Amino acid sequence: MLLLALESSCDETAVAILRGEPREPASILASEIASQIELHRQYGGVVPEVASRNHSLHLRPLVEQALAHAEVGIGEIDAFAATSGPGLASSLLIGATAAKAMAAATGRPFLAVNHLEGHLLSPFVGTGVVPPHLGLIVSGGHTLLLDVTGPGSYRKLGGTRDDAAGEAFDKVGKMLGLPYPGGPEIEKVARDGRNDAFAFPRSMMREPGFDFSFSGLKTAVLYTLSQRNPETGTPRPGELADLCASFQEAVIEVLVTKTIKAARHSGREVVALSGGVSLNKALRAAFAEACGREGIRLALAEPGLCTDNAAMIGFAGLLRAFDGESSALDGDIDPNMRLAE
Repeated sequence: MLLLALESSCDETAVAILRGEPREPASILASEIASQIELHRQYGGVVPEVASRNHSLHLRPLVEQALAHAEVGIGEIDAFAATSGPGLASSLLIGATAAKAMAAATGRPFLAVNHLEGHLLSPFVGTGVVPPHLGLIVSGGHTLLLDVTGPGSYRKLGGTRDDAAGEAFDKVGKMLGLPYPGGPEIEKVARDGRNDAFAFPRSMMREPGFDFSFSGLKTAVLYTLSQRNPETGTPRPGELADLCASFQEAVIEVLVTKTIKAARHSGREVVALSGGVSLNKALRAAFAEACGREGIRLALAEPGLCTDNAAMIGFAGLLRAFDGESSALDGDIDPNMRLAE
């Protein structure tokens, strides 16, 4: 099956074409992404109107580019998929409407895909088989622990009660005077710092359940800055690396500890890590060490599948198409779409 997928949930316009068979590794024939990071950096975050306008500008050229790279014509595509939520409504509409239009024009099925399901399944694109596992999605907008029986069978074990981990990275990065997005910048600066220099809190570690909270950690960084440099509220000379390393370590410890606890609770022998924050090398190393100690297999998404991309949406769409599923062309997007309860 050949499937063309679109992703436009936030500020990345992405198109991918995949070829796949049931229970076989999916082949990514093309994966094109137009990033808007530089556009939004001047605002310190994503501006929805700017994002949707640029999706409209980039989408058609990217589709043409993907078809050319895959060396297929649009008439050869067997199904079309697009992210239908969660995300920014004005951005979701661009990709979902385009995919529906192509499906209608060619008489092929359309599949509405949950953005989070794309992340969740992305570590298994290379195998084509999604085993029972404990999945952690950790991104700019989401921090979510899910018990996964198989494709389409998800049970939520925990999530963030306030800021997502990636959101905390970006907000703390802004406090520290680092460019947007803050996550990669904090990771870069943290390499030269001591991760025990500041005693930042690890929230909800002793509470029952598997929920997260990062707002207190963010506030602790703010108070530390105001106490150590009351005049400007900025890092003292020479302290930036230690602040970044200590903050990053606090986030990592919470994520790893809660995930391993949830894996023990659910009895899963595989932990899958996905989402943009999962690119963080210190986080990956901490998970590898913890999973090795517990005898748990760690499944990681390839770097190109961690941030927002259409290939992960295509893989989730392929799995649904193999089961004979399709979505109505008159179905609506859902900016607050949930994956599981």
